[in-house]
Amino acid sequence: MSDTLLIVADSEHDANMLYATGLFVPDPFIYLHYDRRPLLVLSDLEIDRARAGAPHCRVAALSDIQRKLRRDGFKRPGYAHIIRHLLREKKIRRAVVPDNFPLGLARELKKLGVKIKPRSNFFPRREFKNADEVKKISAALMMAEVGMAEGMQALRLSKIGKRRHLIYRGAPLTSEKLRSIIDCAVLQASGLAANTIVAGGIQACDPHERGSGPLRANELIIIDIFPRSQKTGYFGDITRTVVRGRADEAARKMYDTVLRGQKIAFDMMHARTKTSDVHKAVQDFFVKQGYKTGRREGHMEGFFHGTGHGLGLEIHEAPRVGSTSTGELKRGQVVTVEPGLYYPEIGGVRLEDVALVTGNGAKNLTRFEKVLEL
Repeated sequence: MSDTLLIVADSEHDANMLYATGLFVPDPFIYLHYDRRPLLVLSDLEIDRARAGAPHCRVAALSDIQRKLRRDGFKRPGYAHIIRHLLREKKIRRAVVPDNFPLGLARELKKLGVKIKPRSNFFPRREFKNADEVKKISAALMMAEVGMAEGMQALRLSKIGKRRHLIYRGAPLTSEKLRSIIDCAVLQASGLAANTIVAGGIQACDPHERGSGPLRANELIIIDIFPRSQKTGYFGDITRTVVRGRADEAARKMYDTVLRGQKIAFDMMHARTKTSDVHKAVQDFFVKQGYKTGRREGHMEGFFHGTGHGLGLEIHEAPRVGSTSTGELKRGQVVTVEPGLYYPEIGGVRLEDVALVTGNGAKNLTRFEKVLEL
């Protein structure tokens, strides 16, 4: 007999619940899978929508089950009582839950005699994208590319003012302004962009620094856009590094090195290749080119993040491609390929595309051009 699966979460924020149901529901509800068709227990507000949007599931009204339990003597039946009631009907005493299952609810279930076992890889098949999921990721990636195109156009149209500050439509072009231009374009393309990175100069040496203040000509600017599709919940992810004006020789050399490092990673993206080997190949190439990684004056410099990560209903999901990652690449995985180099005296460079691992290599799902100077 297969495991009984239990999730209690909202599907707007929980990727497993969205994957299981295909529904966007803002409040937590119950997903219980113990036979051929999963059972959803939702509020009356969501019943009709759930029946139409999740035909692969059976749907029950939370209020109906609560009414029955009240008749049985439970004054205020909560989710724990409802779950125990549903499991008892099938003579089931244990269930497997995701590892982010609510702790308070887990304690209540334990008191009621229901055993639960957390599982980190709750839906293993989530790691392998079918053709429909690849289309959804590609659509989200297109939203990111729309945002990137708008951002690049704003940079191209900007003028170079005093102290090399960029001026756009008569006002200083800041990280915040360029981010708003990008995010608005993503929104118009039916995506939601959060924490878009527009970081120039020394700010770009912190890979997760969002960026703030005036942008300047002749210095490296990292733009990293990772929107979520409003329709499907799948993510896209793209990074480009540009210079408005002229890049100096050090910036050019570093950009070219990262570009070549990304190609090395792509060339190794074969099924059955160890993820750590992909990362090591890029790292070794950077060292041979004179770009060492380490700590200097209390800050990391060089290549100190992973080469990539899985992409799907979460922006970061399995598999990971880094120095400590384990396992091999497998057909059907969708991963980012995003090597980077960061040195305060030069700036930061990161280039990111999205790869679909196939039986004989990797298909680049990203179409946006790579240009250093604008």
